[in-house]
This record gives sequence, C-alpha cells and structure tokens, in this order.
Amino acid sequence: MAVVTVNLRTVTSRVGIARLFAVVLSCIAFSLVASTRHFQGPYGTWCMFTWCFCFAVTLLVLVLELLGLYPRLPLSWDDFTSAFSVLAALMVFTTSVVFPSTFISSPCNNSTCALQAVATAASCLCFLAYALEVGLTRTKPGDISSFLSTVPGLFKVFEAYVACLIFSLLDMSMLATHDTKAGLQWCVAVYSICFIITLIIIIFTIGRCLAYMPCPLEKMLVGYNALALVMYTTATVLWPLYSFRQTSRPNLCGTDCWWNKHLGVTFLTIFNLIAYLVDLVYSTRMVFIRAPP
Repeated sequence: MAVVTVNLRTVTSRVGIARLFAVVLSCIAFSLVASTRHFQGPYGTWCMFTWCFCFAVTLLVLVLELLGLYPRLPLSWDDFTSAFSVLAALMVFTTSVVFPSTFISSPCNNSTCALQAVATAASCLCFLAYALEVGLTRTKPGDISSFLSTVPGLFKVFEAYVACLIFSLLDMSMLATHDTKAGLQWCVAVYSICFIITLIIIIFTIGRCLAYMPCPLEKMLVGYNALALVMYTTATVLWPLYSFRQTSRPNLCGTDCWWNKHLGVTFLTIFNLIAYLVDLVYSTRMVFIRAPP
C-alpha cells in the first residue's frame, strides 16, 4: 500500500504562499458577489465562473502537492501548473476589468455596491498573486526542461487565451450577411487555425506527447510562429478594412453593438500579432543562438 506523505514545504514556499493567497482572494471575490445575487447575464456568469474555476483548480493543485500525489498523474506537472497560472492570471485580469465596468455604478452609495467594490479589489489582488506565481515559476534562460515555463511557452497560453476572447466577440450572423464576407471569413479562419495548432502544442506538452512528433519541438515552433505571424499580419489588415469600410459607429451602440465587438476584435488581433512576433524572436534565439558552454 502506498504511503501518503505530507509536504508542508508546498504551502510555506514562495510559490505555495502565492497560491494560498490566490485561493483565499478568489473565494472572497465569488462569495461577496454571490451574496449580492447581482451577477446576471453573460458577463456576470463569466466572472463567477472565473473566480470559482481558479479557486477550485488552485486548491486542487495545493492538495495534490501537499500530499505528494501529483507524480502519479500521467502529465507533466510543471508544464500543467505553469500553463494554469498564466491562464488564471489572464482570466482574473479580464474579470477584474469586466466586472466593475459592467456592474458597479457611480455613485457607489449602497451596500450592494460596496460589496461589489470589495470583490473587485479582491479580484485585483488575486491577479497579482497569480502574476507572482508566474514570475516565480518561470524557467531560467537556457533551461527548457519545462517548455510551458519558458517565455515561448507562456506566450502560447497567452495566444490561445486571446484567440478565445476573439471568438467570444465574433458575430457570426454579421459575418454571414456582410457584403465583403470573404475577407472577414479569412480572418476567422486565421484565428481558428492558429488557435487549434497552439492548443495542440499546449496539450501535447502537458500530456508528454512531444516525443512522438517527427521533428524537434524548437524547430517546429520557429516554423509555426513564422507562419502564424504572416497569417495574423493579413488578419490585422483585412479585419478593420472589411469591418469598418463605408460604415460608421451607430448612434445607439450599447454593449452588444456589432461595431464595438469588431473594434475589440481589431485590438485583440493586434495583441496576438505582437505576441506571435515576440514568440518568434524568443523561439529563434532558443534554436539558433546558443549560450556558450
């Protein structure tokens, strides 16, 4: 029978303390918002899901490391925790911006608003806790034993997350009826292809399946990043060109206005273009520029 040992270093190390803060702060955030019962709609659901999801997974990570059970899992634990910490930081950051802008009104002069403000503050501190974890677990230059802890690996999670945000803003009915739908549909194809390949790289890394690839990971990343950069460059030009050509912002343009959504996709496309550019630079350095022994 296997003996379960308790490793207290898990919760006393700097990474462990950052995770404990993230658990407590995310719990405070969703508990306060749940007590107000004022989180209706897709944005409120997203915020509650983010806090609950990050709380549950971080708590699970702490328990598995505390009891020393994670080596028995059929995955690369360092890659998994690195990818999750980046994803959690991005999700909580988005929530910390979306929630107050959607639900907190001015002036804030009632108990519900006060609880929402405290929940927003807890969410912001939770983001800082996850950002600290990312900084503490990032692999040092030259060490690629845990790919998702390296700069290119962190960018892979960022690129996939930004693509998910783009998908959430796409209005498929608008694309289907647009006079110049071919250009916009190409952009959607770019977002989809790059997202799928990036997600496969992340899954294969966590699942320890990279050894089955027919070519070295480093060289494959350079080629893929170069291709993704070219594709996103075309999307950066074509999306605003076909989205806003001969159109102006409607007078009554609320939260669900197509013009605002297309503008958001434009900026997110630029963000991912920059991410793939930096990713290509770092991947190229890993392959072609070696540190002297």
